Amino acid sequence: MKAVGYQIPGNIDREDALVDIELEKPAATGRDLLVAVEAISVNPVDTKVRRGAAPEPGQWKVLGWDVAGRVVEVGDKVSRFKPGDEVFYAGSITRPGANSEFHLVDERIVGRKPKRLSNAEAAALPLTAITAWEMLFHRLDINKPVPGAANAVLIIGGAGGVGSIAVQLVRALTNVMVIATASRPETREWVEELGAHHVIDHSKPMADQIAALKNGAPAFVFSTTQTDRHFDDIVALIAPQGRFGLIDDPEKLDVMSFKRKAVSTHWELMFTRAMFETPDMGEQGKLLDTVAVLVEDGDITTTVTEVLKPINAANLKLAHTRIESGKTKGKIVLEGF
Repeated sequence: MKAVGYQIPGNIDREDALVDIELEKPAATGRDLLVAVEAISVNPVDTKVRRGAAPEPGQWKVLGWDVAGRVVEVGDKVSRFKPGDEVFYAGSITRPGANSEFHLVDERIVGRKPKRLSNAEAAALPLTAITAWEMLFHRLDINKPVPGAANAVLIIGGAGGVGSIAVQLVRALTNVMVIATASRPETREWVEELGAHHVIDHSKPMADQIAALKNGAPAFVFSTTQTDRHFDDIVALIAPQGRFGLIDDPEKLDVMSFKRKAVSTHWELMFTRAMFETPDMGEQGKLLDTVAVLVEDGDITTTVTEVLKPINAANLKLAHTRIESGKTKGKIVLEGF
């Protein structure tokens, strides 16, 4: 089968950073589905793994954790799907990625693709929707108010992949005010279209901008990017007893700064359940099924902003380059082999 991989981790500008290769087609056993990959989107995790993770000697590392495709084979313990089903999912970071014609995935973390979306539109959603959902509702618990705080969530990086779906989920499922950040006219417009009540500029001091809204200190802050750069502002603007969550990888994070306000800190990694095969691993499949219903009902929409064809090394290198620029909005998707 066709695939894209690498053998030596490093920068994307190297000729062998990502290479078109041929691999043996896998077979489904146990709870695995074998999925024919129709479309895949690119996330910051792809670039992080490519820069630092090497495969076993002589082997290929295949990336890709955001898939829309069709089930072609099922393992003997599969109960939720059958060949021919259209699915979408984010996969497991401890297994080969889906930058390949066929891909194995545990059925417990797979959802049924929304019928109203194309494969490219659907592939933009799984990883970011799971990340945003788990942070908002499982970690920050935004449906539980903070006494005395503004019933509001500040989403830092509102135009990114996770921010774009987080804004929509909060608007669709809660009465919490959404304050999102964006620093360019086009990203500000994008976040407003997605439903943010207010948009502030994260390239400028945020605490003063929050104060100028005159809504009070927000109960929740969800930082999707550059947390270390914005941390002092976050400490200043969040409400006492507020809840703070982040998904990026700051080199240093001194949470002692939160002690005075008794702010709780929450990390989110959507791969955790699959990585450790937690007892509630199947919640991710159910979550994606719920996301599909929200899409079918018109409550949320895809966040794809660019589609590249076909799925090959050249287009994946282009997508990685754009992701690493830090200036993308929404999701970049590749479609078709």
